[in-house]
Amino acid sequence: MLRDVNDLKEYAIGATDGHIGVVKDLLFDDDRWVIRYLVVEAGSWLASRRVLISPMSIHDSSWLARILPVSITKEQVRNSPDIDTNRPVSRQHELEYLGFYGYPNYWGSYGMWGEGLYPYGLVPGYAGFGATDDIEGKEEAQAYAAAERARHRNENPHLRSCNEVIGYHVHATDGDIGHVAEILVDERTWAVRYLVVDTSNWWVGHKVLIAPQWITGMSWSDQSVSVDLSRDRVKAAPAYESAGALNRQRELGLYEHYGRTGYWTSGVLEDIDP
Repeated sequence: MLRDVNDLKEYAIGATDGHIGVVKDLLFDDDRWVIRYLVVEAGSWLASRRVLISPMSIHDSSWLARILPVSITKEQVRNSPDIDTNRPVSRQHELEYLGFYGYPNYWGSYGMWGEGLYPYGLVPGYAGFGATDDIEGKEEAQAYAAAERARHRNENPHLRSCNEVIGYHVHATDGDIGHVAEILVDERTWAVRYLVVDTSNWWVGHKVLIAPQWITGMSWSDQSVSVDLSRDRVKAAPAYESAGALNRQRELGLYEHYGRTGYWTSGVLEDIDP
């Protein structure tokens, strides 16, 4: 199922030993279009410090209760690298964060999450991943991880704030079509599937979906998103109602309207209410 980022904000984050805080923002990778971190405002127990939580640590989400349980402790969060979430997160920050929690890098391969599709597949020990009693094997894995951290230390990540992007103007090939009102995320892979565009300034009372694959550029300075679609094609597209009403049949109609291939055909991807 798809979740609206606006709705995910204020979800509670539950550690193995208590409540951490609530979600205030989400950071996505505009190269792969995947949520990489949740920005969580911790409670008074941590002086309302904002911390990053990776989807790799989230398990068995309680959507109805609006709680995202994580497989880490409050003490780990307290001792985690202090990253200023009001500024761009550098690759160095990511390496320190992932190294602290013992998570591998998600970049450097073709999958959304390393070689896989789901974030929890990267967690050492999950489904046998990284689980070994061989001391020599562990040392080799640690040496490899250290080498990878050194190799990617000076790279720049492609992380953007959902709070920032919501409100961006959207430009078609022949003019403006509206602004980003919502961002829809897959609850299992944490992939960004659609931007919801409010066209009310151009076409009253209508919302449409734009897939990341149709985006040709994003500008921080202009606060805009450009897509390779014409205004007429967007105007004739199926109207968006809600994330709950969006199923595979409606998605298929959307992609057929634009003559595009669905993201679910590019690999082994799960259906959402097919």
